[in-house]
Parts: sequence; C-alpha cells; structure tokens
Amino acid sequence: MTRIAILDDYQNVALELADWDSLGPDVEVVTFNKFLQTDEDSLAKALAGFDVVVGMRERTRFPASQLEKLPDLKLMVTTGMRNLAWDMKKARAMGITVCGTAILPYPAFEQTWALIFAVTKEIPKEDRCMKAGGWQESFPVGLRGKTLGVIGLGKLGAQSAALGNALGMKVIAWSENLTDERAAECNATRVSKEDLFKQSDVVTIHVLLSERTKGLVGTEELALMKPSAYIVNTSRGPIIDEAALIAALKANKIKGAGIDVYDVEPLPTDHELRKLDNAVLTGHLGYVIRENYEVMYPEAVECIKAWMAGSPVRVLNADD
Repeated sequence: MTRIAILDDYQNVALELADWDSLGPDVEVVTFNKFLQTDEDSLAKALAGFDVVVGMRERTRFPASQLEKLPDLKLMVTTGMRNLAWDMKKARAMGITVCGTAILPYPAFEQTWALIFAVTKEIPKEDRCMKAGGWQESFPVGLRGKTLGVIGLGKLGAQSAALGNALGMKVIAWSENLTDERAAECNATRVSKEDLFKQSDVVTIHVLLSERTKGLVGTEELALMKPSAYIVNTSRGPIIDEAALIAALKANKIKGAGIDVYDVEPLPTDHELRKLDNAVLTGHLGYVIRENYEVMYPEAVECIKAWMAGSPVRVLNADD
C-alpha cells in the first residue's frame, strides 16, 4: 500500500480536481485541510507512515531538520517548479525524489490588482457599510494620472505595468538589475529606489524573496512614501519589514496597504495586521484559483504515476 498525503487543501477541492483513483487500488490518498506544521514534531507525527507528500508551494516547510523526522518519505511533489521552502539536497541525500508541476503565470498578477482596486476604492469598507444599512461611507481615489511604482519587472511586474498603462497611470520601476531597455519594453521609466517610493501613488512588489530582498521595504522606504500612497504585496511577506509596515499604517504615514503574504502563514488570529482598518488582507490567494489547481493537481497525479512506474518526471532534485 502506497500512502499519499495531500497537504494544505484548505478549500477541500484536491480530490475533485484530479483523477486520484487512476493511481490504482493499492494507493491510499488522505487530504489535510488544516495547517499541520505548528511545530516539526506535530507534522512528523501527522505524516508518519506516508510514502508521498503533495504540497502547495511554500505553505508547509520541509527543511533538513523536518525531513529527518520523516524517514518513510520516498516522493515529494510540489506545485510549481520551484520551492524555496524545501531542502532539495537533503531530500536527495535521504533518497527522496522531489518533483514539480506547472503553474499558471497570471493568478498573482490578478490578485495584485484585486488588492489595488480594493484598497484604493475602499471596497471592503463600503461593503461593510452597505450590509449594515449605510450608504457612501467611503471616499475612494481614482487611478488615472496617478503613478504606479513597480518593484521588479519580470513576468508579473510586466503584467502589472501593462495594466497600469491601460488605466492611464504613469508607470515607473526599479530593481537592482533593471535596465533602461527592459523598462522601455514595459512602457515604464526606470528610476532609483528612493525616487520610486517618493513618487509613487501605488507601489506593487514583484521580486522573489532572497537574502538580498528580505527587508527590502523597511522604515526608511515607507517614510519616503506620500501620506496618500498605498503599497501592495503579493510576492512574499518578508520582503516588507512587517513591524515597520504596521507602524506606518497605525500612524497613517501611508494611506493603506493590500497584503496577501506574511512573515508567518497562516497569519496568527491575533496578529496586529488583522486589527487595521487601512489594510486590506487576503490569505495568500495569489495562486488560489480553480484554473491553477486544475493544472497542478492532475500534474501531481502524473508525477506520482511516473514515479511508481520507475521513471519520475519533472524531477527538481536530480544529481547535478
């Protein structure tokens, strides 16, 4: 019997979106709809006896210390072809194959603009007002003619720049390696990091989390922003210094924030961000759309089938 654990299936949809029965009668598939990793021992206990883990990218972490507590694991499948929260080398050393799936290139971009519209148009506030019997409590701002500051002009940043241009915004951009030529390709103007924060009415972040980008936006950068400006983060939580952001929002140093990613996920129920009226929060929904899951879960089944047949596909930790 091969036992498969599907982790972090918060919406209880994994089983309906792929043909798990096609794996055969000697396979047991168990889904978990709660976050299990309150600590490494609790996760190890929950996954004891499982041969295969299917995980959503960077929800549940598997550093070396966690993998050492899971001697039964033989295959791990991550959504996406990159997972910085899994120790690939340690998995290889333990004889665990790690495979990946495709992932759609646009959901995080859509979530970015959902948050931009929500925070600038004050949609959550107005929704609460209407349902309480009120009328026109909010006082939104327009985007046409405003300046959009894009941090990172990769695939997602370029999409955000394109929509900013379509809305009649002035688009400026910065990242450490950004060139004038790349900015021009996206109909944006390359500026310094300092000028991006000074000039932008909306700042949106589209860089990967790394040692170089951790804390990229801190007290100094937030202090440069206009009191009327907004910041949106759908990339990774630690790119913004969370304490600095909370302080800026509490003191009304900036107008508001739209946040989808956090230092600790799931976000603790008593977290300060949950108490702020000028922050619109979503729970890391940047890739949580049906169309994405309809790609990822069937490809996870494909990975398991191929591994069971002795010919794994899309292996992420093969020998160099």
